[in-house]
Amino acid sequence: MTVLGKKALNKQLSAKRVSWAGALAASLILMPGILAGNPVLAQQKAERNSLTYGELIKKTEKGEVAKVELDEAEHVAKVYLVGQKDTPIQVKLLEQNTELINRLKEKNVDFAEVSSANSRAAVGLLINLMWILPLVALMLLFLRRSTNASSQAMNFGKSRARFQMEAKTGVKFDDVAGVEEAKEELQEVVTFLKQPERFTAVGARIPKGVLLIGPPGTGKTLLAKAIAGEAGVPFFSISGSEFVEMFVGVGASRVRDLFKKAKENAPCLIFIDEIDAVGRQRGAGIGGGNDEREQTLNQLLTEMDGFEGNTGIIIIAATNRPDVLDAALLRPGRFDRQVIVDAPDLKGRLDILKVHARNKKIDPAVSLDAIARRTPGFTGADLANLLNEAAILTARRRKEAITILEIDDAVDRVVAGMEGTALVDSKSKRLIAYHEVGHALVGTLLKDHDPVQKVTLIPRGQALGLTWFTPNEEQGLISRAQLKGRITSILGGRAAEEVVFGKPEVTTGAGDDLQKVTNLARQMVTRFGMSTLGPLSLENQSGEVFLGRDWMNKSEYSEEIAAKIDAQVREIISNSYQTAKSILEQNRIALEHLVDLLSDQETIEGELFRKIVAEHAQVADEKIAVSH
Repeated sequence: MTVLGKKALNKQLSAKRVSWAGALAASLILMPGILAGNPVLAQQKAERNSLTYGELIKKTEKGEVAKVELDEAEHVAKVYLVGQKDTPIQVKLLEQNTELINRLKEKNVDFAEVSSANSRAAVGLLINLMWILPLVALMLLFLRRSTNASSQAMNFGKSRARFQMEAKTGVKFDDVAGVEEAKEELQEVVTFLKQPERFTAVGARIPKGVLLIGPPGTGKTLLAKAIAGEAGVPFFSISGSEFVEMFVGVGASRVRDLFKKAKENAPCLIFIDEIDAVGRQRGAGIGGGNDEREQTLNQLLTEMDGFEGNTGIIIIAATNRPDVLDAALLRPGRFDRQVIVDAPDLKGRLDILKVHARNKKIDPAVSLDAIARRTPGFTGADLANLLNEAAILTARRRKEAITILEIDDAVDRVVAGMEGTALVDSKSKRLIAYHEVGHALVGTLLKDHDPVQKVTLIPRGQALGLTWFTPNEEQGLISRAQLKGRITSILGGRAAEEVVFGKPEVTTGAGDDLQKVTNLARQMVTRFGMSTLGPLSLENQSGEVFLGRDWMNKSEYSEEIAAKIDAQVREIISNSYQTAKSILEQNRIALEHLVDLLSDQETIEGELFRKIVAEHAQVADEKIAVSH
């Protein structure tokens, strides 16, 4: 439709709206007249059923009149003739009706005076009320809305914290596992609240604030619930984002109201989740001015450790962005303790799995220790999700208990995504098999690499095939040899494509792999000092945006150094790629055998994969010994 056509259609629609509005208004105007009756029709009806004054007197003298009702206000008489008592006849009266009344008395005709003024007044009042009542209802509706708006405006400054006199969260310290150091720190806070005399006797002062720091899913909010469940004191919980509103001053007012309520219920606990929403570094706003978030933070700083102080109130806050918090918020006297809640180690993962396995039916053959070893880097939330996914798969497969098969599938789903449809036998499937076996074979034959866990051609998420490597032990520090081994293994997929099909046939399947190796190699050069440039840190881990520091990410080195960095990155990746190609060329028989097996079975477990590689390596060594 053209623009002119749209305009014409809009005009027609607006004209129809106007016509409908006019019809509605006209009907409202005519409604009282309709209800009051049509005067023309009433006049015609009256003319058909009427007598003259003289005819009435004659009929009275003849004895044909049975009853007469006189309406002096309207000068009308309703005459009921003999034999027609149901249908009265109207007669117009004179100003003085003495003669008619005398005739009625002489003939003993029943007559009486009836006034219609009251009924007409009632009808008029009813018609007027039909206009007034809707207007009154409309006015009351507007008044009610304005009252609600004003009451909401008055309540903007009230704290939205959820308050419980004794927080029954259903969570105790026994329900929290994998963060033993953090639990010890926080158990002291509970003891402070329950038995303060143990600490005050030796001059110890109760901490004012505890800041829980850690990545998402490690159990910060769960720890706060455990503290609330253990302490048995009044508990306030609120999110940092609930302080901030579009109106200036509301956040600071809510902070004041929160601490006022807390002082009335001291000793008590205040839990502020995601405090980075309100506690970001001041001066980060562009242009300065009266920043609402900064005013809220200033009020929070004053309430935590200002002129008046707050005795008996312990503030627990949680964040996964401690780097953006204001320095004044982190100093002793406000947040006296900063508790790190990090991803659990092997023992912590095992304890977490035991907690979440309490209410699940798990087959006795399933080893929780083996699951803990398979899941390095998993947080508490990841492990809870893992067992829940396994339980869902068990119910879907109509089994009575969770077996290791459901656990394996759940791990794959959590790590890589939902399982897709397996590929049919084709050139594409075999090419993906070479790619995945290239990763696994290079990683297995490298000395400083994690052992392979599984190789599969079953698509998951957006990946058409996957290769998992699982470390034997917890890795805190990574060596240069391990990083180069990872780069070489990641390049093994592209190297296998080139070794088998040649350079013209390499595919786009290595796009994500190349991004990973480039990032790793650049970090080796610019952050870890693992190149010929020497032990220099040339780049930060991440550049924060608008934190009141630098307006723009500026280069920390010269163009000459930048060129050397690029050359070093290229050299590391090129050498690793040549190493991967050399390994695959030397083990071409093992590569072909594993590809045939993977194409047939679609999944090879790590133990079987390593066994096949070891057998081929032994055969190769024997051939070399015989040749010598």
